[in-house]
Amino acid sequence: MTTTRLKIGIVGCGKIAINHAKALHAMPEVELVACSDTDQDRAKSFGAAHGIAHAYDDLETLLGSGLDAVTICTPHPTHEAIVLAAAEHGLHVLCEKPIAITLDEADRMVEATATAGVKFGVLFQRRFWPAAQRIRAAIDAGALGGEPIVATCTVRLGRDREYYTSDPWRGRWDTDGGGVLMTQAIHYIDLLQWFMGDAVEVSGHIDTLVHGDYIEVEDTVAATVKFSSGGLATITAGTTFTPGLGTQIVVGGRNGRTVSLTEFPEGMPAVNDIWTVEGEEEYLQMHSTDIESDPPLSQIHVGLAPFHQMQIEDFVHAIVEDRAPAVSGRDARRALEIVLAIYESSRTGQPVSLTSGALAGLQ
Repeated sequence: MTTTRLKIGIVGCGKIAINHAKALHAMPEVELVACSDTDQDRAKSFGAAHGIAHAYDDLETLLGSGLDAVTICTPHPTHEAIVLAAAEHGLHVLCEKPIAITLDEADRMVEATATAGVKFGVLFQRRFWPAAQRIRAAIDAGALGGEPIVATCTVRLGRDREYYTSDPWRGRWDTDGGGVLMTQAIHYIDLLQWFMGDAVEVSGHIDTLVHGDYIEVEDTVAATVKFSSGGLATITAGTTFTPGLGTQIVVGGRNGRTVSLTEFPEGMPAVNDIWTVEGEEEYLQMHSTDIESDPPLSQIHVGLAPFHQMQIEDFVHAIVEDRAPAVSGRDARRALEIVLAIYESSRTGQPVSLTSGALAGLQ
């Protein structure tokens, strides 16, 4: 592995696959040799645009073409079948978030890749923001007085009809798996639990308050989370803001110190706008009327590309070095569990315990 370039293929040739292709091409350890999509024309045009020698419309043909690994860029509900098929072929797998849309699917994916002895990672590229790394390092160094005790996760994004109708799978339970929680907020929920630790109880409500004429999933969320440390957090999220106001996570420690990160506009690297660690106090107020607060999805992807590249590089190095990737399938399952618990709590009107197995078998 250390002397031979890894042969990697991309499954799914939609918008986010562009970030994968650029990142893989930039790595001397990698040879991007194939791509596949259920739409043959899209696979061929993507392959031609990105210098990929082989383009297929059949997954099995791709998986059997002599690859070492694949990255998965397909709609959420398709992830399980592709990961399981890749594991059967002995291929390492890096999958776009969310890992799946049910915990049973996620568990089968984790088990199959472990049994096959292959690496399994899930894309949560915002963990690679310097601002996120700085918060994690401050927690590890004890700068917040141990495990954090309180946090807020706020997601105020703008989406319109054109966004939801740009792809036929968007905004439907069966093909998207959820709305703002599953598609957008899960990135920040992943960061929240990375900072706060294991969640043990979730309460929440979801609704569709603005986009109901053209989507069936939620566009508005309010929830609370209790963690094993005893810490508490709130989550509010929506794709209903005009203009979009970005995202923020604020984390407070038992010693009264507070740290935060804010992503604004969406897709730009987050900054630590509140930082009251002793001896490092700073508070950044951002005021501007010139920033494009609702950039197109393509621009958001461009802004995230450097962090996609960092995580994809980490995954390739995990294969070469025979170690776990920075975000494993088990890690990604934790964010999914919180999302699904909010859905279940909203459905039942009751808190959901994550230690009782209450979500097992739910579809």
